[in-house]
Amino acid sequence: MHEMSVALAVVDQVEEAATRAGDVTAVRSVRLQVGELAGVVPDALAFSFELACAGTLLEGAELITEAVPGRARCEPCALDWAVGMPPRLTCPECGRACTDLLAGRELQIVDVHWEDGGPTHTPTREPISEER
Repeated sequence: MHEMSVALAVVDQVEEAATRAGDVTAVRSVRLQVGELAGVVPDALAFSFELACAGTLLEGAELITEAVPGRARCEPCALDWAVGMPPRLTCPECGRACTDLLAGRELQIVDVHWEDGGPTHTPTREPISEER
C-alpha cells in the first residue's frame, strides 16, 4: 500500500517545517491536494495518515484532502476536457492523442495548521513525488 509511504512522507515534511518554525507544540490539520490521476486512494491515505501520525507532533491531526480532477487539452484543436477515470487521453473532438495533461497528478501539501507556530504555514518543499 503506497498510501503509507505517502503518509509517512507528509508527516516527515510537516515535522521538518514545524522544527524550523521552532515553537510548534502540536499540528492540528494538514491539507493536501490529491489529483484524480495520482493513484492515491483517499480512504487508504486517511487510514495510513492516522497511523503515521501516532507518537509524533501530528498525533490527532486532521487530514483534509482536496480532490483535483484530471484535465487535458488537445494541442491541435485547443479543446480542454475532464479526463475522468479511467482517463480519456484522446481528444473527444478530433480523436487525436496530441494532448497535454493539465491537472490531476497533484500530490502536495497545501497548508498546515499548527498550535503556537502561527495559524497557517505553507511549506516550501516540492510536491511528494509519485511512486511508479
